Amino acid sequence: MRKILLIVGLFSLIAHVHGQTNFSIIGPGKEVNPFLYAVQKRGEFKQAAVSSAHPLASMVGAVVMKKGGNAFDAAIAAQLVLAVVYPNAGNIGGGGFLLGRKANGELIGIDYREAAPEKANRDMYLDNNGNAQLNLSQNGHLASGIPGTVAGLFATLVHAKLPFAQLIQPAIDIAEMGYVLTEKEAASLNGVKEAIAKSSTQSNVFVKSTKWKVGDTLVQKELASTLKRIQQEGQKGFYEGRTAELIVAEMQRGNGIVSLNDLKNYQAKMRTPLSFNYKGHQVISFAPPSSGGILLAQMLKMTERYPLNKYGFQTKKSVQLMIEAERRAYADRAAFMGDPDFFKVPVKTLMSDAYLTKRMSDYDSEKAGVSADIKAGVIKESEETTHLSIVDAQGNMVAVTTTLNNSYGCRTVVGGAGFLLNNEMDDFSVKPGVPNMYGAIGGEANAIQPGKRMLSSMTPTLVLKENKPFLVIGTPGGTTIPTSVYQAIVNIIDFNMSVGDAIDKPKFHHQWLPDEVMIENDFDADTKEQLQKMGYKLTARGSIGRTDGIILLPNKRRDAAADKRGDDSVAGF
Repeated sequence: MRKILLIVGLFSLIAHVHGQTNFSIIGPGKEVNPFLYAVQKRGEFKQAAVSSAHPLASMVGAVVMKKGGNAFDAAIAAQLVLAVVYPNAGNIGGGGFLLGRKANGELIGIDYREAAPEKANRDMYLDNNGNAQLNLSQNGHLASGIPGTVAGLFATLVHAKLPFAQLIQPAIDIAEMGYVLTEKEAASLNGVKEAIAKSSTQSNVFVKSTKWKVGDTLVQKELASTLKRIQQEGQKGFYEGRTAELIVAEMQRGNGIVSLNDLKNYQAKMRTPLSFNYKGHQVISFAPPSSGGILLAQMLKMTERYPLNKYGFQTKKSVQLMIEAERRAYADRAAFMGDPDFFKVPVKTLMSDAYLTKRMSDYDSEKAGVSADIKAGVIKESEETTHLSIVDAQGNMVAVTTTLNNSYGCRTVVGGAGFLLNNEMDDFSVKPGVPNMYGAIGGEANAIQPGKRMLSSMTPTLVLKENKPFLVIGTPGGTTIPTSVYQAIVNIIDFNMSVGDAIDKPKFHHQWLPDEVMIENDFDADTKEQLQKMGYKLTARGSIGRTDGIILLPNKRRDAAADKRGDDSVAGF
């Protein structure tokens, strides 16, 4: 196993660990040491594995399973740790989706996506002249939807084995003791300090006069207190009482609209996962209000009849075919996808072979398509997110993608509660035809309505082979999420790559509008040149997503991999 050691110092620690002493796993000399830890990019494990955005979250998830928990226990504990150690996306002020498959074959889809407050309305971000004010939908208090994560954790608990009080204890301990920052974490906090100070109404631990540096300890006492209220009072410890009052007080100071009523009435919803076949594999992904599962099905099925493995990995022929599938799928996203409780999403048609064959009927392998000419089909009826993949010893599979939307959400820290709020309202269509922060276009299907859940790109995905667990995968990255998962699955199934190689290879992304192909800096130069000659506009950009995945090998071992693009890390036993 290859380990990349972080340059972190071992700090002496004098701390009293509160709470569940029978589940004290955090601290020097314990199973998880927040002052000395390593990023592990790949690992093969015999019984259970976790791949997530942060080493401490993966380690806690693995220890929880070792101490008798299952994959759902690990998912709860790891998400709570991410809320402490990964403030730019791990969260209790945001929301997400959990996709699970139990060892007995039962599929579980838990939707804890944020929702629009009761005072929201479709034109709330338009000025008197009807112009979109995206600064209000993206920054500060008015950008926040009703947080869903805590409700999602308690909805997950019915599938877990251990008490919630134990599962939340590691997060409380890390918040209280502190943890040392990696180089990337310190740089990230420095880059956002000014924005957090501007968008928050009270002082908070993320903003300090000097620069954050590698090895600094981040202690979050207010967050620890918030987590303790959840530990003691359950879901009500967040959506009612002291924490709810702190959220609403923050809203009132900053002209936000989330109310006590919004919080009290929020509920996680059960969704039936989408399932389809791709080249002898059963792919399971998330249903609306995520667009991810439908987009993944469309892209895979549009290219399934072509011999991608014969075309070769990232050749002109394979990439051009995949770009055109991406273009058509995202045109459909803009027209037909939204919250199914408010808008009839034609799921069956969008995923049908007949419809998708027709969508590719104008595909030309010799020239670039033009988005202005390729509209949505005719039907008569995130960039900062985080993902974790988990497989336990019994064969339970869990894929969780959660988000604050932008990095550090709306940049508002709830005064006295110590956590950041999301800016998910920007994932609605603020105005038909006006792109959101990811350039995504929307219309009536995704218009703002009170209680409605904004359309998401999150794509937690499971794959079965011969009806047995094969792959757990997902990624952050806003609208690039579905294309990243699509490319990883193609890399594994069509190009026979290991999960680590499939994740680390250069990515590309097309989302219909803007009509350009985004490519990572290490994308093949020859393929780039050939695509440009065909008429494609290629735009180089930094990293696309941070994919985390686990493959179950024929020998039943768990091959886990974490993306090279961040501090993502695997753990297991």
